[in-house]
Amino acid sequence: MLDGPCRTFVSDCRVRAAAEPVGHVWDPVVISALRMGPTRRRELLTRIAGAGDKVLTQTPRRLRARGLVVRDGGANQASAPAGAVYRLSALGESFANGPLAHLAQWAADNQDRLTGEPTTS
Repeated sequence: MLDGPCRTFVSDCRVRAAAEPVGHVWDPVVISALRMGPTRRRELLTRIAGAGDKVLTQTPRRLRARGLVVRDGGANQASAPAGAVYRLSALGESFANGPLAHLAQWAADNQDRLTGEPTTS
């Protein structure tokens, strides 16, 4: 465990680096959907209500660039002629099952306060 927050909040702060994978609204959603196992893009459209074609083109590409998602097969590989299969990388698995799972639990525990009227405490 680290011994405290960044002493100076600069662009390379650990907190910023840790939050980067969820910097875009769809990133954690796609990562969470891929926790269910490797899948094709069309299946992701079914798993993720409200996500459009553009989102499921850009988001996996962004997550691949960050090393969180791996793309197997595709049009250029004869092994998967029906399309690419996306899966979490080892780094993506550790993020999905660690910080993202904790964030999801925190959101579930505080859903009323996050979506309801502000409360005074």
